[in-house]
Amino acid sequence: MSTIFGVPAPALYGQILIGLINGSFYAMLSLGLAVIFGLLRVINFAHGAQYMLGAFAAYLLLTYTGIGYWPALVLAPLIVGAIAVLIERFMLSRLYGIDPLYGLLLTFGLALILEGAFRHWFGAAGQPYAAPPQLTGALNLGFMFMPIYRGWVVVASLVVCIGTWLLIEKTRLGAYLRSATENATLVQAFGVNVPLLLTLTYGLGAALAALAGVLAAPIYQVSPLMGTNLIIIVFAVVVVGGMGSILGAIVTGYMLGVLEGLTKVFYPEASSIVIFVVMAIVLLVRPAGLFGREE
Repeated sequence: MSTIFGVPAPALYGQILIGLINGSFYAMLSLGLAVIFGLLRVINFAHGAQYMLGAFAAYLLLTYTGIGYWPALVLAPLIVGAIAVLIERFMLSRLYGIDPLYGLLLTFGLALILEGAFRHWFGAAGQPYAAPPQLTGALNLGFMFMPIYRGWVVVASLVVCIGTWLLIEKTRLGAYLRSATENATLVQAFGVNVPLLLTLTYGLGAALAALAGVLAAPIYQVSPLMGTNLIIIVFAVVVVGGMGSILGAIVTGYMLGVLEGLTKVFYPEASSIVIFVVMAIVLLVRPAGLFGREE
């Protein structure tokens, strides 16, 4: 069996694939957080709960209506995005212009309520959610066997992340979003409905989290704790990339996912803390993050 740096090649390739899969979820979730923070200046601690809601929406659609995986990729983000719109309109909008800590506390409380409610209804154990038949099986790449569904997750995540980046950086709507982060009053003076823009932005960020939840359901199962287990890592990814940086969220999400996978091969004891070590180093060297801007 061939080895790379003393490690069996299949084990190394397998961990790189796992790193890419984890990085896909880190990138999508941190992207949603970056979009929300970039415009609303809200540290959305409910993001992990919205990720969990996306997975449960897919599970409930299948269990009670027979709606399968492919429609759920569209319906679950729409459902969670609509819930997020109501949260922004009736709760978060009342906190704009005051200390951002209140937004953090509100969304943290919402996350605890949602997690507690779903634990009461479904228990802490995960619920199985099968991958669609078209994505079962594995591909022989010559140097490893790659499960088709996991490959699909990486590709789908890349498409969503690049599409979101293009929307924000290359379109008129994205120009309004970026301008509103600098001077919302001036943008509104030009006839742009900034409150609606804020609402749609929060809905978009939550929908991205829900989409990640649907993609994750066949891999990690559907559990009330799935968001809690991930959100702290995602916040670390956002800090490393730079708060509010769209490109930083995408690049650092994949980069830190792969780094975490490689650490499991070469130094397994550090795999659970390597992302936080990187975060600490980045904060010491560049407090604004790798792609962030100094205030």
